[in-house]
Amino acid sequence: MISAVKTGSHPRRWLLSFTGLVLLCALSACGERHSPLQLSGQSMGTSWHVTVVPGAATPSAAALQQGIEAELEAVNRSMSTYREDSEISRFNATGIDQWFELSPELYTVLSAAMAIGWQSDGAYDVTVGPLVDLWGFGPPGPVAAAPSDDAVTAVLERVGQDHLRLDGEGRRLLKRRPLSLDLSSIAKGYGVDRVAQWLGSQGVERYLVEVGGEMRLAGLSARGDPWRIAIERPESGDRAVDQAIRLTDAGVATSGDYRNFFEVEGKRYSHSIDPRRGYPVAHDLVSVTVVHPSAMMADGWATALVVLGYEKAMAVAQEQGLAVYFIRRQDDAFVESHTPAFAPYLELSGAEH
Repeated sequence: MISAVKTGSHPRRWLLSFTGLVLLCALSACGERHSPLQLSGQSMGTSWHVTVVPGAATPSAAALQQGIEAELEAVNRSMSTYREDSEISRFNATGIDQWFELSPELYTVLSAAMAIGWQSDGAYDVTVGPLVDLWGFGPPGPVAAAPSDDAVTAVLERVGQDHLRLDGEGRRLLKRRPLSLDLSSIAKGYGVDRVAQWLGSQGVERYLVEVGGEMRLAGLSARGDPWRIAIERPESGDRAVDQAIRLTDAGVATSGDYRNFFEVEGKRYSHSIDPRRGYPVAHDLVSVTVVHPSAMMADGWATALVVLGYEKAMAVAQEQGLAVYFIRRQDDAFVESHTPAFAPYLELSGAEH
């Protein structure tokens, strides 16, 4: 029997933000003209929050709310696997060897995701959905027991981005096997980028955008310094801060296996599935945080690096020049490390944290 099941809409990545506390503490120093606008809502199966530090030409809160919701709804219409009429659902319903014309938006996300798949030696794969479902972490819901080896082998026949054909010139896609796409590990990051770009087009220069834990930040916070973000300590119980960082003009995402898992007869099964083997990962790397100019790329890479495991993930991250913060569980302690590209964010936070 399952002794514990911890699931959520998309709970792979968890970030805590110090932004609210910083803004509340700084209002008296910043003055009324810098008082931030706080906007929020529900979309993409999760919640979103946007903080805007207004300037002279900032639109009204109502206009910002409407525009943000429109951007996220556009992503949903294209990439939600929960909507039968979405673009990705229509592709998933097409037959083998049939070309499918992609919108510019879906082509952008899919091509980025497939590039991460190749650069991570297959640890990231946009066709992993059937395996996620098999292990009880997808839309069908939890399972009562771990699947058999035969069941895993059978489902692996329906996984593998190498069986996709992406035509960049014609912006179209074809599958050589009965595959289905699932972009849940990168679409929220793309949604963050979409909202950020829209805010920029409206003359907003200072903001924090967060969708389901993925973030992008620009300009300075209300108190006039870089935005403060806290990386969560990877514990399944109470939440606590492991490391605080400051950053701006960047996206950030965290992936980990410490909140979404199930246990059967004392064995723990993570929601992070290795698409090459078909089984949940079983190593000591429990949390990966990536800072990248694009929240979409940070989102995808955080997932890929968790699957790779620490040694391979560190090698790939350095090879790709990524800014990454790793947390491993060793015995009863956590061990932190990071790539050279991540060091500046820690240096910025060191004076106060």
